[in-house]
Amino acid sequence: MNLFKQYASYAFGAFGHDAFYATLSTYFPIFVTSVLFTGHANSAQMIGAVSAMLVIIRLIEIAFDPMIGGVVDNTRTRWGKFKPWLLGGGLVSSITLMIIFTSIGGLADHNDMLYLIVFGIVFVILDIFYSFKDISLWSMLPALSVDSKTRTKFGTVARFGSTLGAQGVIIVVMPLVYFFSQKFSGTTGQTQTRAGWLGFAAVIAVVSFLGALTAAFGTKEQKNLIRENTEKTRLRDVFKAIGENDQLMWLALSYFLFAFGYVITNSLLLYYFRYVIGKPAAYSMVGVITAILGIISVVLFPFMVSLIKRRGVYVGGIALMVVGYLIFLFAGTNVTMVLVGVAFYFFPYPMIFLAALMTITDSVEYGQWKNGTRNESVTLAVRPLIDKLAGAFANGVVMLAALQSGMTGNAKPSDISAGGLMQFKMFIFYIPIILIILAAIVYFGKIKLSEQRHAEIVEDLEKKLKAEKAAGQKIGD
Repeated sequence: MNLFKQYASYAFGAFGHDAFYATLSTYFPIFVTSVLFTGHANSAQMIGAVSAMLVIIRLIEIAFDPMIGGVVDNTRTRWGKFKPWLLGGGLVSSITLMIIFTSIGGLADHNDMLYLIVFGIVFVILDIFYSFKDISLWSMLPALSVDSKTRTKFGTVARFGSTLGAQGVIIVVMPLVYFFSQKFSGTTGQTQTRAGWLGFAAVIAVVSFLGALTAAFGTKEQKNLIRENTEKTRLRDVFKAIGENDQLMWLALSYFLFAFGYVITNSLLLYYFRYVIGKPAAYSMVGVITAILGIISVVLFPFMVSLIKRRGVYVGGIALMVVGYLIFLFAGTNVTMVLVGVAFYFFPYPMIFLAALMTITDSVEYGQWKNGTRNESVTLAVRPLIDKLAGAFANGVVMLAALQSGMTGNAKPSDISAGGLMQFKMFIFYIPIILIILAAIVYFGKIKLSEQRHAEIVEDLEKKLKAEKAAGQKIGD
């Protein structure tokens, strides 16, 4: 299978996947706070209950992510270990995404307790199958190549696709919501309805599943001596494989701090345009700008890595994000200055993500070299685990920020008090700035797995495994 086809397939898989993730982590909370419980007698209580459930369910499920990685690692089929989970997880998560963007048969209007029970069951199913898909998609990366340069290309095209997917959602979300609201509810102008949000969710669900299909049938796992050095992962070995990989653990801490701060700000941006500036339609410009900058950022990543290495990209990128935050902080209701701040804040994000992803991917060989066993999916499960952990906490923060600042339902900018606005700024600016600075400090001080060190480890592993094979020793299970 030629590399161009694999690059394109992997990129489209990431496109649909991140469109799904953006919809779930950013726009589902907005649907809940802005539309689902509008006019409900207990709207604040129901928003709080759904928020608490999102956080609790995701925190509980997150503990199982490494085990899901172990299940994927132990999968042996004629189609490989990843494809069955990509397809099954893609189908079920797409269906359940559409379900949560409804009142679940009117239960949200007529039976609060039953709605929360059914919603909880559906969301648990969604989260589990999404995890299988998520872990399978990204843990394919070390299986596609052991060469750092080829991995960088796969990671770059995947990030290219995921950037377009995530930022593309920003561009289309409000136009699609308005279109489907008018189509199915007979509204006019910028009125949002449940039917509008469901139509939007259905489009994203279809795109996500098509991406899973493309990634499953358009890529091929590599077979080589290093990948053969794999044994069945027992439950007790799952957390051991992660815990004994010190570089993976430090990267996990740094990336969590970074992702938590970024997702909080990203999730509150639409609130800023709607409830602070009073121009929700202008939010689509954020998607246009970030999509263009995201493409440029991803394309520049290999060049920047060759110039200043991953450490420089990660730490320097965070420094540029802080500049963006400061511009955004003082922009007030000036849409142009807000967009300039967003541009500075977003531009380095895809490169920072790729630097983290490449470090995690290289830690597969580091863990194999250090502990004697290769755990692809268990190791790569850490990145989705962190994203979901950050997303879970961020969902809670977003709904708390909306409730505390009065940015719910049909509130207008004039309804937001000075105290409410100050609280909102604390959530969208001050807390994220502190988090990403801490992330840079941890990465700079603790990550030693450079590109050169990884190449040395791969060379060492190949020599060792060739010698063992020549001596008649069994490699892998």
